[in-house]
Amino acid sequence: MEGGGCFPTGRHYPGIAHLLRVSAAGLAEEYDAHAPMRDLPVVSIDTETTGRDPSVDRVIEVACVVWQDGRVLGRHSWLIDPEVPIPPESTEVHGIRDEDVQGKPKFADVAGEILEAMRQGVPLAYNAEFDRAFLHAELARCALPSGPLPPAAREGIEWLDPLIWARELQKDERSKSLGEVCERLGIRIEQAHRATDDAVAAAEVHGVFAKDPRVPQSYAAFIREQLRLGRLFEDERRLWRR
Repeated sequence: MEGGGCFPTGRHYPGIAHLLRVSAAGLAEEYDAHAPMRDLPVVSIDTETTGRDPSVDRVIEVACVVWQDGRVLGRHSWLIDPEVPIPPESTEVHGIRDEDVQGKPKFADVAGEILEAMRQGVPLAYNAEFDRAFLHAELARCALPSGPLPPAAREGIEWLDPLIWARELQKDERSKSLGEVCERLGIRIEQAHRATDDAVAAAEVHGVFAKDPRVPQSYAAFIREQLRLGRLFEDERRLWRR
């Protein structure tokens, strides 16, 4: 029968291979699609930048926090010379000044270290679209090492994003900022708007949300639902802007 069924060996007909790929959209192939979320190692990523436009603004701090089942297993962070002045309005947000990054390595100098840190788990970021865009823009400016890239550096991989779940699970609350969400959940941020502390907080928010009975418990189901919720929020935003 065209387009469906299996060979006696259990292998699927080529006619439905594209459907199988769609069902796994956004998943990092290194990890079992059916694995419980609590068992997945996560790399919580946060960036501080000179502005909000990844095409022209630059990364000045990166943190990768390795987290699994409620425990921080490792912390990696880099202050980076952005090769451009840091605007005062950006310094007001994260507190990083030009003199703080003077003499620090450029992104290309530490790109290999960042890639290695990102290999340690499924990527996660609070408002992942922002951090992913900046990291991918910086990596595109570098001569990347040969070999496979980690999930966080590849196109088409869906990062775990606690912001999307905050919009769903705390939909009646007005603010969904990381700080406000943490306060409601009883999570303390040591130093807000610094990369390592924000990355730890984002991982802890994810850990709380992942235990909610309304949240799918397997990696594949979690990502499918996150993609669906993300599309719903984008549709609502477009309608609101009209």
